[in-house]
Amino acid sequence: MEGLIGYLLIFMAKVSDVSLATIRMIMVVKGKRIHAAVIGFFEVSIWILAVGSVLSNLDDPINVIMYASGFATGNYVGIMIEEKMALGSLVVQVISYKKAEELVTILRDEGYGVTVVEGYGRTGINHLLNVTIQRKQLGRLNQLLDEHDQKAFVTVMDTRAIRGGFFSRLKRK
Repeated sequence: MEGLIGYLLIFMAKVSDVSLATIRMIMVVKGKRIHAAVIGFFEVSIWILAVGSVLSNLDDPINVIMYASGFATGNYVGIMIEEKMALGSLVVQVISYKKAEELVTILRDEGYGVTVVEGYGRTGINHLLNVTIQRKQLGRLNQLLDEHDQKAFVTVMDTRAIRGGFFSRLKRK
């Protein structure tokens, strides 16, 4: 029984360590230094314990398998956590091949701030819609875009910081 608990501890420690590493890297990219530092402290503490346990028992291949399995699972779990957190902001650029004015009205009625830029594309004049949103709002925005024009050209870009502009609370349905 003691061996099984040891294996599970190595596995869970590595899952925790790698999941924290994923979240820490997001904090680094977002410029959240203190959050990244605190997460890094716990991440490395857990890593030292897990590695120490594996290295002190290298003659047991199951320790290595549990460590590697924990690493793989930790990547998966870390990405799932990051998706649920949905931290940060995005700039969504849309070129609709249907009436852009209608789409702008729909988006503004839903509470999105929309900036329209006129440009010239392959087929003539197009309207480029810039919509800055919180990442958590992307699903709803995509739903609205699909309802209006499934063939719209959409690009999504992460933003590091936003200053000024229009950000209202979206209407609740």
